[in-house]
Amino acid sequence: MTLDDDIRALSVAGLFEQLSAEQLRLLAFGAERLQFRAGRTLYRQGDRADCGFVIVSGSVTLSRQSDGGGKPVQTAGPGSVLGQLALITETEWMTDAQADTETEVLRISRTLFRRMLAEYPETAMAIHGQLSDELQQLLKDIERAERRFRQAPKL
Repeated sequence: MTLDDDIRALSVAGLFEQLSAEQLRLLAFGAERLQFRAGRTLYRQGDRADCGFVIVSGSVTLSRQSDGGGKPVQTAGPGSVLGQLALITETEWMTDAQADTETEVLRISRTLFRRMLAEYPETAMAIHGQLSDELQQLLKDIERAERRFRQAPKL
């Protein structure tokens, strides 16, 4: 794969869609391209998260661990960004991530992402707004789920 291929892969990923060609080039140049065979683990719930992944090809199942084992919560495919929060702050992985198929990702370190934001403060503000909007939507979804749970017939 070429640098241009990596730039194209980043340009369609939600968090990076608004970045300029120069910003995408900076991220693509510093990103690490990784391949995972089907069944391989990208990361484990509770481990320190210091990067984000952009899925270039393949699919990844995200699972939450509980007393009964892992429970799948989402499948992510090309263009998905895993670990958005880890790109900007210290955190832990909230799920396990396992490749369903042969999967190729771009790994972007927090250091690289922060450097790009420091060089382009206007982009930092735009991404802050985007993440804030996504958080607001998540909170609304949680409230809706809570209302449905309360209204469900008790067994």
